[in-house]
Amino acid sequence: LRDNDEGAFSLLKNDLYKITVRLREQGTRLQADKEALSDMVADISHQIKTPMTALVLLADLLAEDPPEADRRRFVEKLRIQLGRVQWLVGALLKMARLDAGAAAFRMESVGLRQLVETALEPLRIPLEIKNLRLELGGDPTARFTGDLVWSAEALTNVLKNCVEHTPEGGEIRIQYGSNPLFAEIIVSDTGEGIPDEDLPRIFQRFYRGANASADSVGIGLALAKTILGAQGGDISVRSTRGAGTTFAIRMFHPDR
Repeated sequence: LRDNDEGAFSLLKNDLYKITVRLREQGTRLQADKEALSDMVADISHQIKTPMTALVLLADLLAEDPPEADRRRFVEKLRIQLGRVQWLVGALLKMARLDAGAAAFRMESVGLRQLVETALEPLRIPLEIKNLRLELGGDPTARFTGDLVWSAEALTNVLKNCVEHTPEGGEIRIQYGSNPLFAEIIVSDTGEGIPDEDLPRIFQRFYRGANASADSVGIGLALAKTILGAQGGDISVRSTRGAGTTFAIRMFHPDR
């Protein structure tokens, strides 16, 4: 049918064309989702395979009844690998719940100071071991609307990244406050910085940058961004090589 014709047949042709385009777009999206799922399964399998291989090797070494000194060393390595598997599985389960929309967020008023203190709790020992100075400051009355537990999980992952990449004797600064549009937490470190080529991708799942540690699986920052995004928040980063990295977390107030 000619496009410049008018009438029922021309209208039918246009409707059929629109349906065809929509079906083609839907098929493209489904294929992309299928490929993304396949890649994620492959990444998860790879990440779990590494510590599991180490666990099997350590179990075999312990079965040979080694000397007491070696036994203690093997047991300590065994605990480290078990902890890594436990954290990885937990993070993957959390991300799966977020992707499936099965995570329930409590939208309530939470003090930023309380959020920071909660997020810091599991990192007190690593901070002490590396002799890192911790500087906190901000408005003690500042608050945001969101889920304390989930938000603390996101902030802990950000802080953990800073702790890992800041040398001994360095400093981590946390500033927090609020304005009419959003509540904000700024986390800065005096670490090695992030290469420019890595900055656009550090929030991608399973991405390991040039400075990633041997134990890194590239999921912590991705999980943080997903958690914040699910609550209407956002996270950004800027970094200078040799001068440190700064993360900015913003949680927008409702009806803004």
